[in-house]
Amino acid sequence: MNTQKIFTYLALALGVLGLILQAVILSQGDDSIKMNALAGDYGIVSTMVFLAIVILIITVALTLVFSFSNLAADKSKLRKAMISVGAFIAIVLIAFLFSSGTETSLKDGDILSASGSRWIETGLRTFYFLVFIAVGSMLYPSIARLKK
Repeated sequence: MNTQKIFTYLALALGVLGLILQAVILSQGDDSIKMNALAGDYGIVSTMVFLAIVILIITVALTLVFSFSNLAADKSKLRKAMISVGAFIAIVLIAFLFSSGTETSLKDGDILSASGSRWIETGLRTFYFLVFIAVGSMLYPSIARLKK
């Protein structure tokens, strides 16, 4: 049996299991689920969440395995992919170095730590750097053509 058939049957089985769990949740009704949750019994809902997490883990693992196996087959593609990953890590590192964190009071009374604040600022700066790079990579060829 080839891997495609195995994955097809696995996806079918997980889909049927999810459909059964969904039918059970819908048959219980909102009020019953809310009352059970207030009592600390999440029952079938926690089973559905667990199934979703398992499917997510399987999907990510298979994506990584097949991506790396396809990259390993062609050394030039692997080299380009590693250069791209290295460039992304460098952009995140530069954003982290430019970021500073300060403790911040939140609306609900909690306090955001200086480290958490720095990581949020790092994420925002990384986003801004990547947007700037993307816009620049679209504008540069146009401007170069206009000069010619």
